[in-house]
Formats: sequence, C-alpha cells, structure tokens
Amino acid sequence: MKIITLTTDLGLRDHYVAAIKGQLYSKIKDSRVVDISHEVQPFNLAEAAYYINNITEDFPEGTVHFIGVDHLPVVSIAASDNNLYPIVMKLKGQYFVGCDNGMFSLINGFEEAEEIIRIDNFSAKSSLRFPTRNIYLPAIVAICEGKPLSDIGETMKSVRKAFTTQPTIEQDLIKGTVIHEDKYGNVMVNITEKLFKEVGMGNPFTIFFRNSKYFIEKISSNYYDVPMGEKLALFNENGYLEIAINKGVQGSGGGASSLLGLHVKDTIRIEFHPKGSKNRIEELLQNQS
Repeated sequence: MKIITLTTDLGLRDHYVAAIKGQLYSKIKDSRVVDISHEVQPFNLAEAAYYINNITEDFPEGTVHFIGVDHLPVVSIAASDNNLYPIVMKLKGQYFVGCDNGMFSLINGFEEAEEIIRIDNFSAKSSLRFPTRNIYLPAIVAICEGKPLSDIGETMKSVRKAFTTQPTIEQDLIKGTVIHEDKYGNVMVNITEKLFKEVGMGNPFTIFFRNSKYFIEKISSNYYDVPMGEKLALFNENGYLEIAINKGVQGSGGGASSLLGLHVKDTIRIEFHPKGSKNRIEELLQNQS
C-alpha cells in the first residue's frame, strides 16, 4: 500500500481537495491518502512547514508528502533565475513533492536530502494552469510505481531558501514569533526547548506577550499544572514553545489567542534574569522586604 499525505491551503469549502483525492485513487489503486491539513493560512510556508515537521517521523519510509501551499510553478525561459520549479525531494526515505518556493528549506534536515530533482516531464502550457493534475500528480504516480527519480526530471543540487522569521537572540533575551494557532486557541512559537535551555542556562525568566499586562514565569509540564482557565507555557511534544489556557476553548472562556491577543506573526519575548543582573537583584530585594 502506498501512503500519500496532503498538506494544502485549499480549505474544505470547495471541491479542490476532493478532486485531488479522486485523481490519486483513480491513478494509484493500492493507496491510502492522509489529510494533514487543508487549513494552512494561504501562502504561509512557515505554517505548512510546522505541520510537515510534526508528522514526518510518524510515517514509514516510502511515504509521499504533497505540499500544495503556494505551489503554482513559475517557468519562463526569459527569466530563468526567477523560476519556481516543481520538484521532488527524497529525505530519510520519504518523498516531498511541491514547488521550490522556499518551502523545502523549512523541512527539518533538508540539507541531508538523498536526492532532489526538478520535475520536467511536462511541456503543455495548460500544465501550468492545472499544475496539481498535470505536473504533481504524474510525479506522485511515478514515485508510487517505483520509478527512479531520474525518470521524472533533472537532478538539482540545492533548494531555494525561504526568508521566514527566525528567533532573535540577544544578551539574556530571545525574541520569537507565533507560527501557528490550533483549534483550541493555543499558539505555537518558533522557540524550541533546545534554544531555550542554551540561552537561559537554567536562569529565572519572564515570558512577555504583546499585551504587557500578561506574562508567565514558569514552564509547565502539562495543561493541568494550572487551574482551569489559567494561562500557561509548555514545550509541546515536538519541542516548540506553546502558550495556552487550560481548557480555554471558545465557549469556555476563550483560548490563548483570544484572551491574550496572540496571533500568527506576533512577537513573544523571553527575558532571562541571571544572578547579578539588575532584574534579579530587584527581585531579591522585593522578596526580602
């Protein structure tokens, strides 16, 4: 059985996703199509990468991941340097199919890709009008049939880099960005537990939000570390900082996104207070008074 995952910004209101699934099932008889998400914010490569990086280790080798986010190729002989080609990247035994728009540089470990090819098995102008059906689908079919990637296109040495927001590190400070908001209103920040420990070195800290009257000074191990309706910060199972409200969904007080005013692309600051720092000294004096 061939496993194909779909991550797109197409939404579920229209027929587009159903059409893709129908085409896949028609062409690949022994297949299972798994929806990762079709609610990626339109053209948001960072959010798409968040989904992809969270699920790849859960799938077996041979899985094909179609990434349909901002995936329209741009192919022009007159402006070849600006072309955005459809590509396939093989990484850790799995295949990633989509547009070389910077998306692939956000996939964990992309530098270790076993093979990258530019899909060139198309020529008709109509292919660029319907790229999923005429470009990406045939490539996915070829992969599932066990054909070598060299049959699909020309080898590439690297992928286009995406210019997305990365955490900023200063003296005793990390500035991160909200990259995702889930259905519960919890928000994920592009600050990893590894980075937090490297910069903080075990020192006390304060997490500040957009609204300065809200802050957190503790990392929780789970949602139930705080009473229902209280805010908390934890590192989720994928190692990203998560800001949440315990059972704070809409209809039950609201989630972190609504109560704390946090949204995708908002800034989160973590300030550390090492021994001997001004903030640390002021804290000690307050505790003694």
